[in-house]
Amino acid sequence: MSVITRDEAQLRAQFLDVHRYTVELDLTTGDETFDSRAVIRFTARTAGDTFIELKPAELRSVTLDGQPLDPESLHEDRLPLRDLAAGEHELRIDTAMPYSHTGEGMHRFTDPTDGETYAYTQMFLDDVQRVFPAFDQPDLKAVFELTVTAPEGWTVLANGITEHLGEGRWRAAPTPLISTYLVAVAAGPWHSVRTEHRGLPFGLHCRRSLAAHLDADTDELFEVTRACFDRYHEKFEEPYPFDSYDQAFVPEFNAGAMENPGLVTFRDEFVFRSAVTDTERQTRAMVIAHEMAHMWFGDLVTLRWWDDIWLNESFAEYMGYQTTAEATRFTDTWIDFGVARKSWGYDADQRPSTHPVAPDQVDDSASALLNFDGISYAKGASALRQLVAWLGEKDFLAGINIHFKRHRFANATLADFIDSLAAATERDVHAWAEAWLRTTGVDTLTPVIESADGTCALTVDRAGSRPHRVTAGLYDRDLSDEGGLILRERIGLDVPQTAPQPIGKRPALLVVNDGDLTYAKIRFDAESFETLRTSLSGLPDPLTRAVVWNALRDAVRDGELAPAAYLETARAHLPLETDLALVQGVLAFASAHVADRYLKPEERPAALATLGSLCRDLLRRTEDGDNPGLRLLAVRHFIDVAAHPDTIAAWLADGTVPGGPELDPELRWRILGRLAVLGAVDEAAVAAELDRDPSAAGQEGAATCRAALPDPEAKRAAWEAMFAGDGLSNYLFTATARGFWQPEQADLVREYIPRYYEDAVAVAARRGPAIAAAAGRWAFPHHAVDAENLALGEACLREADLNVALRRKLIDELDDLSRALRVRGE
Repeated sequence: MSVITRDEAQLRAQFLDVHRYTVELDLTTGDETFDSRAVIRFTARTAGDTFIELKPAELRSVTLDGQPLDPESLHEDRLPLRDLAAGEHELRIDTAMPYSHTGEGMHRFTDPTDGETYAYTQMFLDDVQRVFPAFDQPDLKAVFELTVTAPEGWTVLANGITEHLGEGRWRAAPTPLISTYLVAVAAGPWHSVRTEHRGLPFGLHCRRSLAAHLDADTDELFEVTRACFDRYHEKFEEPYPFDSYDQAFVPEFNAGAMENPGLVTFRDEFVFRSAVTDTERQTRAMVIAHEMAHMWFGDLVTLRWWDDIWLNESFAEYMGYQTTAEATRFTDTWIDFGVARKSWGYDADQRPSTHPVAPDQVDDSASALLNFDGISYAKGASALRQLVAWLGEKDFLAGINIHFKRHRFANATLADFIDSLAAATERDVHAWAEAWLRTTGVDTLTPVIESADGTCALTVDRAGSRPHRVTAGLYDRDLSDEGGLILRERIGLDVPQTAPQPIGKRPALLVVNDGDLTYAKIRFDAESFETLRTSLSGLPDPLTRAVVWNALRDAVRDGELAPAAYLETARAHLPLETDLALVQGVLAFASAHVADRYLKPEERPAALATLGSLCRDLLRRTEDGDNPGLRLLAVRHFIDVAAHPDTIAAWLADGTVPGGPELDPELRWRILGRLAVLGAVDEAAVAAELDRDPSAAGQEGAATCRAALPDPEAKRAAWEAMFAGDGLSNYLFTATARGFWQPEQADLVREYIPRYYEDAVAVAARRGPAIAAAAGRWAFPHHAVDAENLALGEACLREADLNVALRRKLIDELDDLSRALRVRGE
């Protein structure tokens, strides 16, 4: 497989000006391939050679300026165009392209519920080549005209408004200038709901089998969409730049969503078919806001090369959370960011694979794909939040609007972005960018309180190099409420300080990054830490509690707080917690990391018992029905940590949890999965549940349950499905992998650990980046926290010829494994 290098892209951008793609797709030619014909008009600025990329199943013909070219000249996905004269050219290419089942290119899916088939594109990062030929780099923008032939009864969606011409032919309105990776098509018998807002067509689309679930949430989805749309028009001077705004919820989507201009695609798990918490609804709203922000930052103004991908993702991530908080009913988005999303960035930034938010250079497109991580999203958004705190929102938005005006329908770099911000402020944003965007790692901020003559002064020690604008929160004990804390004041500080900050009498608790405005690990002075042990739940602001829980998480990972102490803190304070994002975040870390990895195997049963007892407390607290979201979280986690089958098996038999909720499909599969791990069900029970729920989600649930059965034959079948054949889609591969490794079954699966490092390498090479990433993330033996697993993985990194996506995943997983061993003291 060929990748394009940065140098090659720069040379080609200097050589070519691409004007227009006229593309005809025929989706009626069979189940394996579709026809793709393209006419590409471009100008060569000088005489010379270049190439165009494509990945066809069959290359039928190529003509350049009316003269045939040899299809056999296609080599490693590149078709050479030699001896071009300066001036305008027309390239015609006729191909058959393969459908994908891995979420790359033109993904084809048949719904097991009703047999209906759907096809949609995911062109990012370089997968347009799987759909039609392209000069595939982000700074060769062009106009795209698409015509699609689809089966009768299908609807075709695209970047522009589509028109049905009859006999299954659909024509999309020409796009404005956009990059190749942003072209989109979604075709199938969609269930669609349409409206208009400010004269613009809005649409929601999903599979027919999900129609009732989409209809139930249509009002909320449109309300969020309209609110964010209006809020962006208050922030941005440039109006929405495309002719429509469709949101399609598509099956087996690898990412959360994709910002295709005018046709945003989302994973269709966002069409909720089972009960969800308000935090999950908030996440969906944030993703809607995130993708809409891309219409300006990413689509209207696009990066020149992939080293500036953070400009797209960090901006959309920041705007997604901020705009959701400002414009919708979900006003506490930064709590979820702080306790869940931000840790993604912290973790990534402490691994060997860390990189600056804005890398100095990304050499090729394969390397670029690896940087879609917690640094480009969570750390980058945190950096922008810190920038807004330092710069002020007024100047920040002024700089953004200058940027849009200067580079609309064109491309821009980090230097362009910083120049635009500098034009709106007298502050030295170039120095800020060097300190924040060109460096790696996480700073640590530690308070030092010195007392003299009955008064105290605060100095914040910084381990690191970045400047920080932070707020220090001073809390005193509430004498009228045992365990309660009262905010005395919040003090703004610039770190490093020029002098100690007077704070009066010593507070019971001092929180350095109160409000969570910077990106740094924080520590506590001894008295504050003792206060947290007894009074964490007494903090009045959930965002402050999020900062504290994150700090405790960091301390466990750094070996400064015993995992058992974290569990004790959770056991004491989480039953009193009111914020759903905090409950979910703490329980997830406590179970998946503390119990499963940081504690030794012989300590795990007691940890699960502690978490089970905690969940029982939450269930008792929510018996009155006033907090169904909290109760749902308690039910889910009680299932996940159940060490004995009796209680959850009774729930499954009764179809309900006593006192509610009734078991919907998600909860039924969750219980069945845990019962499979515990050896309390068999294949017949899985098959019966699949008969009850034959949906796509049901197929995934069954795959997880079957892989989790503590039976040698079940393990062999799951392993062969993942690694010996290519029949599993991306989602079914992941579902199978998630069931395979279980701490309770360590002896049963021990023989597969060395096999993993051979078979993962092979499947990654054979099936490409999406499956490589899934094999590295979901199929990795996380449960095996031992030196043998680490040694096998390190040998694989040294000796195997690894797909770059798998190599990156293994580097990260092995570093996490090494950290877990250190936390255990091994």
